[in-house]
Parts: sequence; structure tokens; C-alpha cells
Amino acid sequence: MGDFDVVVVRNSGPVLNYQAEYEAFRAAAAEAGVRVFTALTGKGDMAGKQYLLDLFAAGYPVIPTVDRLEDLGRLPESGRYVAKPKFGADSAGLAVVERPGLAGLDFTDLLVQPHIDFRYEVSFYFVDHQFQYALYAPRTDRRWDLEPYEPDEADLAFAQRFIDWNTVDHGIQRVDACRTRDGGLLLVELEDLNPFLSLDRVSPPARDRFVEAMTDSLVRLAAR
Repeated sequence: MGDFDVVVVRNSGPVLNYQAEYEAFRAAAAEAGVRVFTALTGKGDMAGKQYLLDLFAAGYPVIPTVDRLEDLGRLPESGRYVAKPKFGADSAGLAVVERPGLAGLDFTDLLVQPHIDFRYEVSFYFVDHQFQYALYAPRTDRRWDLEPYEPDEADLAFAQRFIDWNTVDHGIQRVDACRTRDGGLLLVELEDLNPFLSLDRVSPPARDRFVEAMTDSLVRLAAR
């Protein structure tokens, strides 16, 4: 790393299967003061799923989330719940549980959320703090069958709120949300570790703008 101006982390996939090596990389980069893109200061998926608890407690529009059996009363009533590891990725370890089964769960490093009946999922992509494009999955059973999405001002304000909350001054972030039946948006995931970009699903002009924004960010970072 010491031979280069900037280290770019892309296309590494979930770090779940090589967590020790990833932590060693973070420690070495921090010790040497290496410029890393995306910055290693993120509070989103880069640090696990604790942010879902923190944001819910702070009143942000996020899917209600608890990590203790005694806190289940803070969740809205639901016939089914989603249980997921705090340090999971790509739905690894995710389970849908009926309410009677919650008492039998081991809540060690586990999050529980109500099963949301949503209309669709939508993702907002940012370079640094600037919005680039949005994609959505119009069919709930095909999460990655994505199409271009034109956000309105309320959508952008929703996504920008989480970007502003996060402590990433340079890099790529993706805000994943679900559109509820009442028309609102709820945060599903704040992906700041290594978000898949789905650039093959956007128009060539949007792709070019993204590349230009990333290039400009890297140039600014290298000049620090």
C-alpha cells in the first residue's frame, strides 16, 4: 500500500468469509495513514448492523430493529419477523420467524425486525455526498432485477439524510430502502463497505457521470 497514492477497495464481495484478513488490512491502513477509497470511517455496513439499532433509537425512518428479547414490545405487531446476524451479508443467516418462535432465538449478535409488506425496494447511489443515480426492483421476488428509478425531492431528502449521518467524506455509498404500502420509505441497509453498483442497468450518460464523479473524488483524495 505504501507504494501508491490511494488504495481503492472494489469488487471484494462480502468480507464475512475473510474477516480476519479484512481487519488486518484496516489496521495496517490506519497505522500507515493510507488513503483508502471508500474511507474506512463508515458507520454503516462497514461496522456491522449496529447502525440499524442506533438509527431506530434515534427516530430515523428505518425498519424497526431490536437485539434483545425484552425489547420486542418496541416493534410493531407482526405475524412474522426477520432475524439476521449483526455481521451478516448477502442474506447469510437470515431467517423468517413466526412470533411464537422468537422466544427460542439466541439473541447473541442477532437483530430482529418485523416482516415488512413493501411495494418495492429502491437503491440510491452516492459518490462522496453527491447523489448519482437510483435503481429499483419493481418485483419483490426479484431483488436484483433492477430498473432505472427517477427519485423525487422527498426521495432524495430521505437518502441524503443517511449519507449526511454517516462519517464517510469520500467514497461510494448505497442507501437501500423499501417503499411501504402507505407510500413511505424505510431504510433497509446503508451499504458503505463495498456496494454492488449495477452500472449495467443505468443509461450510458448516467454511467459516464458516475465514472467522472469517482475519478474526481480519487484525484482530490490523492492530492491531500
